[in-house]
Amino acid sequence: MSYLTDEKLAILGSAGAIGSNMVQTALTMGLTSNIAMLDPYDKGNEGAAEEIYHCSFPGANVTWTADPAEALSGASFVISSGGAPRKEGMTREDLLKGNAEIAAQLGKDIKSYCPAARFVVVIFNPADVTGLVTLVHSGLAPSRVATLAALDSTRLQTRLGQHFGVPQSEVTGCRTYGGHGEMMAVFASTASIGDRKLTDLIGTDELSDEDWEGIKAHTRQGGKRIIQLRGRSSFQSPSHHALLMTKAVIDGQGYPWPVGCYVDAEQAGFRHTLMAMETTVDGDGVHWTLPQGTEGEMADLRASYEHLVKLRDEVIEMGVIPALDGWSSVNPNL
Repeated sequence: MSYLTDEKLAILGSAGAIGSNMVQTALTMGLTSNIAMLDPYDKGNEGAAEEIYHCSFPGANVTWTADPAEALSGASFVISSGGAPRKEGMTREDLLKGNAEIAAQLGKDIKSYCPAARFVVVIFNPADVTGLVTLVHSGLAPSRVATLAALDSTRLQTRLGQHFGVPQSEVTGCRTYGGHGEMMAVFASTASIGDRKLTDLIGTDELSDEDWEGIKAHTRQGGKRIIQLRGRSSFQSPSHHALLMTKAVIDGQGYPWPVGCYVDAEQAGFRHTLMAMETTVDGDGVHWTLPQGTEGEMADLRASYEHLVKLRDEVIEMGVIPALDGWSSVNPNL
C-alpha cells in the first residue's frame, strides 16, 4: 500500500469515536503510514489501537500512548478532537471554559514537542475559541492552525438537496461563514441548484421565504439534530473533513470548503479572532479572503464576528490567554 507521506500525524482523543475513526480513515485514504494515537484513557486507546492493528494496513506504523511528549515529538500534523463532547441540550458555547483550558495545554504541548508542525486542526468545541487559544499558545504561524468549519456548509448543501429533490452534488457554492455556532452567517448569494441561482428561487413556489428560513435554522441546528438522532455528537463527518484539510497541505490539491482560520485585518474590520472565511489550503497552510455577499449577509457575518469577540474576551478574563497586547510575547507570529 502506498502513502502520500511518512511524516508523523498525531491524533489526539484517539480512544473516542472521532479520533479512532480518524485513524482508520487516514490509513484507508493512504494519507500517512506514521500515526501516533494520544489519549489519557489508556485502556480505551489500547483497544482502539488493537482494532487498527487487526485491520492489518500494510506498512502502517501506528503507536498509542497517554504521553503528549511521545505522541507529539516530531509530528508534522496534529488533529485534536480531545475536548469534552457536546451532549444533548448543550450549545457549543456551554463547553467554553473546560475546553479552552484543554486547548491552552494543547498549544503549550505543540510549542514544547513539535514547534515545527506544518498543520494543526482543532475540532473540539467551541472550535473558533479552542482553535484561537491553541494558536496563541502554540507559537505557530497563523496559517498553520485551523479549525473545522465545513460541516455547516455541507449541512446547508444537504438540506437544499433534500428540499429540491436533487443529488447533493448538484447543489454548489454553499457557504456559511463566521462562527461555528448558531450565530453563523448563512449565505444564499453564493449557492446554486444546478444552473439556477438560489437567490432566484427564494420567495417562489419552489422555495418560499418561510422554507428558506427553515433551511437556515436547520443548518444552524445541524449538530444538535445529530445528537438528537444518534444520542451522541457527530464523528464521521468531522473525521472525514479534518483529514481532507490535512491532505490538502500534504498534496497541495486543495480543499473546497470554508476553513476556520485566524483573521486580523483592520481594513476588513475583523481583528484578532478565528472564524470561518473563504479560504484556500495548500502546502503553506490556510489562507483567507473576505467573503462577498449581500448587505444583509455581510451584516450577519459582522454579528457572528462580534459574538466570537465576546467569547474571546471571556477566555481572556478567565486567564486562559493573555490580553491582546500580550499575545506577541507568547506567540511572536501574532
